[in-house]
Amino acid sequence: MKNLISIQEWLPFSKIFKKGVVKLKDDSYVKILKIVPINYSLKSEIEKEAILNSYKIFLKTCNFNLQILIQSNKEDLNQIISKINNQIKKEKEEKIKKISEKYINYIKEINYNKKSTARRFYIIIKISNKKGEENIQQELEEKYLKIKEGLERCGNRIEEIETKEETREVLFSFYNKRLSQL
Repeated sequence: MKNLISIQEWLPFSKIFKKGVVKLKDDSYVKILKIVPINYSLKSEIEKEAILNSYKIFLKTCNFNLQILIQSNKEDLNQIISKINNQIKKEKEEKIKKISEKYINYIKEINYNKKSTARRFYIIIKISNKKGEENIQQELEEKYLKIKEGLERCGNRIEEIETKEETREVLFSFYNKRLSQL
């Protein structure tokens, strides 16, 4: 008979901490950072050039390994459609009702054509545990601040994942993509 392993044995995590820190089974640690990007396409040519130069400087100053993850999920527009429908019911002006109904059809078309996606951006920092566990938090914090400073120069916002639950949700969204989109 085959020896079946549990999901807990298969997953590479041994412990989840606050602030997006995860201890892996190989005794290394990772820190997950959430990036809120700027809308690059709305920038002028001069702004785009400045952003690219800032990004180049950021990459050159990161003398450690990092991983950039992009997660694309189909956006659920049902709540937006429901709110508009509720407003239509309250509206007395026929012209506004017709415009609202056209807008709902437009939203449905976008959703049907799968053009409504939400993208989430993350940076993962990994550190091996060669220096002792007490130095890990400090080293992760230093690298976090370096990344934060560099990406903020490019106009991005960095959000630190605060709680263990938030960290679990991010990990779940990557390991179980199908269920996290529901």
